[in-house]
Amino acid sequence: MLGVFSRGIYRIKHLHAFLGEEVVLMRSFLSKQRPNRIAAWGRRPSARRAEEYVRRHAVQQFLRLEDGFMRSISPGAESPSCSMVVDDVGIYYDATGPSLLEQLAQLPLSPDEASRAHALIHAWRESGISKYNHAPDPQVLPARPYVLVVDQTANDASIQYGMADAACFERMLVSAQETYPACEIIVKEHPEVSLGRKRGYLGALLETGRFPGVRRLQDNVHVVPLLRSATAVFTVTSQVGFEALLHGRPVHAFGMPFYAGWGLTHDAQPAPARRQPIALAQLAFAALVRYTRYVDPHSGKRCEPEDAIAYLALQRRTHQQFPARLHAVGFSRWKRPIVRDYLQGSQVSFHRKLEAVPSGATVLQWGRKLGQPFREDVTTITVEDGFLRSVGLGAQLIRPVSWVFDRNGIYYDATRSSDLEQVLASSNFDELLLRRASNLRESIVRSRLTKYNVGQGEWQRPAGMRKIVLVVGQVESDASLRYGALGIRTNRELLMAVRADEPEAYLVYKPHPDVMAGLRGSRAKEAALAAGCDELVIDYPMHQLIESVDSVHVLTSLAGFEALLRGKPVTTHGTPFYAGWGLTFDKMSVERRRRKLTLDMLVAGTLILYPRYVLRNSEAGFATPEQAVSHMLEWRQEASTTGSGFLPNLLRPLLRFWVAARQRAT
Repeated sequence: MLGVFSRGIYRIKHLHAFLGEEVVLMRSFLSKQRPNRIAAWGRRPSARRAEEYVRRHAVQQFLRLEDGFMRSISPGAESPSCSMVVDDVGIYYDATGPSLLEQLAQLPLSPDEASRAHALIHAWRESGISKYNHAPDPQVLPARPYVLVVDQTANDASIQYGMADAACFERMLVSAQETYPACEIIVKEHPEVSLGRKRGYLGALLETGRFPGVRRLQDNVHVVPLLRSATAVFTVTSQVGFEALLHGRPVHAFGMPFYAGWGLTHDAQPAPARRQPIALAQLAFAALVRYTRYVDPHSGKRCEPEDAIAYLALQRRTHQQFPARLHAVGFSRWKRPIVRDYLQGSQVSFHRKLEAVPSGATVLQWGRKLGQPFREDVTTITVEDGFLRSVGLGAQLIRPVSWVFDRNGIYYDATRSSDLEQVLASSNFDELLLRRASNLRESIVRSRLTKYNVGQGEWQRPAGMRKIVLVVGQVESDASLRYGALGIRTNRELLMAVRADEPEAYLVYKPHPDVMAGLRGSRAKEAALAAGCDELVIDYPMHQLIESVDSVHVLTSLAGFEALLRGKPVTTHGTPFYAGWGLTFDKMSVERRRRKLTLDMLVAGTLILYPRYVLRNSEAGFATPEQAVSHMLEWRQEASTTGSGFLPNLLRPLLRFWVAARQRAT
């Protein structure tokens, strides 16, 4: 059992996973609990209480905790951390005494560890991550060679314990000018200073006018592009110096941070005798693998540094995809918080009508509708449900785990190109991506997942039937038929066409679940289609039906894509997004689609590159499709045991009335 005296530590999300044991909050020295280990946060003044308790009670072990070197999207407690260091010797930024990191850094690397260290350094460089990852990239980098000088927050513990003081910052600035007289000097403020939460050292110094020509970068911008292009980097004890080393930049250190004194930096003061020259790979492996612990913010389980890099890279890449300010038009109040979850990184304003949006803005709209207003002076992004959506129907107001955001059109509109079509037509699907797509496809099939994951029971294939064809119905008012079915557009016409194509087959017709749930369309009209097929099925799971039949016919239904995942022949009577690529038998053609795709290329574009995924614990940020699959499996298990995720039957008439009113209004 481990005890802490700080409520702040005790409230850290996933603290138990980081520490691997039960954590108790010690309310006083007189607490009846007697933990065998005590933890405090670094060298903060609040740690003194814990230190005193350890001395009084001869506690077995005292630990100092700190954020890891790749922490989160944003600074502050509101952004969950994915890393923590736990040190039972000292703490990494305290050069006045030994630390566990110092000891680990001096351990030699095996060939496998050296290879992993180099791979981690490469991944760090390529991912573009830093300790914090919320700030936008600089719009313009300096045209002439420059030196980056890194400011820090005043009175930070890493300065005091890094054998430095305020005077070191002035010496650093003078040295940068003298050492690199031909370079422009750029001072980068700490993110907390840029956000107005704290003050730094160099700002006041520059305001004296003693350093003309030095550019003060006060904008809250991401440091990585600046590191990549800098001639050299000057720090006192900032972690940016360590990141600069990972990016291969010369680093001048004016304090004694954890990465100085190893022969990797130009040091302004002598290093402790404990530190002897080592290779960068050795320091990187010690800091990122041996010393730091990682937790996946989605699962709350321990993970590896490679996972943390991938998580932060995904967050940063997705956060930066759209402009900082967006305008959403016509979204219901139920969808508005979901919009914000899917657009973390942008500020979203909501409007009822397009006329209220300022000229030049970027506008979000839901789907495609007839008579939808259009303005040439704004940029439009169309939003729709993704292809792995939820456990339960969208019309039942079940929260989605994936949405797509399309700048050019929308995937079901075959009258024009969409972002998805362009991804499928032009992406370089490398071996790594295709292997990932193959694993994802197999996972979805093995897990028996589909878009909505509804239905019960197990359909029995009729005995003695040589060929059984599944015909999948749709909501006939749906936009995917209006814009993707350019020939026949009704379920009756579809059944007639399939009967003409397959006169000897046993036709199984499945209406759309929204219709049979009484949420959209006419249940009576769908029930009448029983006369046009051999069997009408209602509540069976889609995956089970697909696996039991010989082929599938659709207009534009996503069931055709789900059938392709399961290796079934698919005939399309409309032009869904997965048609025209050489994988389906198509009654219609799209001249734009000339590329021949493999199934895993289609999966990579459709499920990996195109959608955004946000799980129900949206504070953890964006997720991968693999995480979405795991999440939906857990969700489905919850729904099967508790009934959660489905509205009670008594609420369905009210919901149907609300949906109909919304459709009339739009």
